[in-house]
Amino acid sequence: MDYSKNTVKADKPHVVCIPSPAQSHIKGMLKLSKLLHHKGFHITFVNTEFNHQRFLNSRGPNSLDGLSDFQFETIPDSLPPSDLNATQDLPSLCNSIMKNFLAPFSDLLVKLNGATSKNPPVTCIISDGFMPFTVTAAEELGIPIVMFFTISACSLMGFTQLAPLKDKGIIPLKDESYLTNGYLDQVIDWIPGMRDIRLRDLPSYVQIIDPNNLSFKFAIEAAKTAPKASGIVIHTFDALEKEVLDGLSTMLPNVYAIGPLQPLLINHTPNDPLNSIGYNLWKEETECLNWLNSKPPNSVIYVNFGSITVLTQQQLVEFGCGLVNSKHPFLWIIRSDLVVGETTNFPHEFEVATKERGLIANWCPQEEVLNHPSVGGFLTHSGWNSTIESVCAGVPMLCCPFVADQQTNSKFTCNEWGIGININNDAKRDEVEKFVRELMEGDKSKKMKKKAMEWKKLAEDATAPLGSSSVNLNNLVSEVLLSKG
Repeated sequence: MDYSKNTVKADKPHVVCIPSPAQSHIKGMLKLSKLLHHKGFHITFVNTEFNHQRFLNSRGPNSLDGLSDFQFETIPDSLPPSDLNATQDLPSLCNSIMKNFLAPFSDLLVKLNGATSKNPPVTCIISDGFMPFTVTAAEELGIPIVMFFTISACSLMGFTQLAPLKDKGIIPLKDESYLTNGYLDQVIDWIPGMRDIRLRDLPSYVQIIDPNNLSFKFAIEAAKTAPKASGIVIHTFDALEKEVLDGLSTMLPNVYAIGPLQPLLINHTPNDPLNSIGYNLWKEETECLNWLNSKPPNSVIYVNFGSITVLTQQQLVEFGCGLVNSKHPFLWIIRSDLVVGETTNFPHEFEVATKERGLIANWCPQEEVLNHPSVGGFLTHSGWNSTIESVCAGVPMLCCPFVADQQTNSKFTCNEWGIGININNDAKRDEVEKFVRELMEGDKSKKMKKKAMEWKKLAEDATAPLGSSSVNLNNLVSEVLLSKG
């Protein structure tokens, strides 16, 4: 099935890959693109001009040179200029994706297929599931399109329920009192493959009040567009989310669970020249790995709230003091834009304690950190990239969801998979201390670690050469990407 690297270029299938312009989405799409390149595909990877520049800033001016058959292109995002070290405003980005991305993307496809192009003709598009305009572009060219969801199957199922919930009048909420009066605790009992799911466990857009909320409308549009694709790829594996995947397979065309992506890459491409192309929009500080080397096994709690989440100064201090009071060593990633509109200030006692047993970094190579023997727990915002990387590493989680799919991921991590404890993002220092201790020591900690190691083994099985995710990847290639119709 793999195309030889010596194949005549014109005969090579050419896939255009376009992620949603956010850190975790780009990371997932780049990994899938590398896997397809290994299978003999010519790859064109499309970032926004803004994120392309961020990569060059963080990784060096030649970091995206690529190869002759793995190239990078850009389209504008039509947003005002902003800080290259900060995440863009998400509602504005969602609005621009819906209104402004189709024309430049279609123009790029025309350029790639032009008579003067040195590329083989575009044969397929792999689009992030949250870039719905790409379906129109694929229809214009008459080529297959695959929607790649870099989220869990359970949260994708949650997104598919937004429109039905709206049609039933359950959402949007009538007013703010519905956030606190128990309304969100009602069980939604009709969702395929999901048991005991409360309204509050679904993606956070169920908690909006304004029906014209841009992010809410955008999420519904993406879910409604997905069935028009030729295939759906979800970054998960069959054993982890079998019931939900079965449910999605009755609603969406050709669903393929392909993940976790990192072990698939390691299996397929040990000497891939593309290994030098990294995934992070921030510069990684690798010194933290040396610090971890000095710590005992399973002793460190790793803390990272992801690339988008923002905290208030009070939340920052409460989490910081709780970490210190737990007496466990900690590695905390604090982005330059983690505290919105404010400087990052800690009490003096926190600074002193950090020097004794903590380390703060701006960004890090997360997968290496999670797989380090000294890391015993992960305080996470429950973004999907972080969650599945923790599953791969066999590290239990303290789940602190904020927005979007994070509530759903936390629910499944804690209640279905048995490898997490939920904590509210407005928790006070005493609660943070208590939950960190619960995660890192005692009987519950041992049970979660045992369960986490079981899931790690199942992830390894799925990504083995004959595992479910490897088989699903091959099926995606033969049934959709190389399909003649």
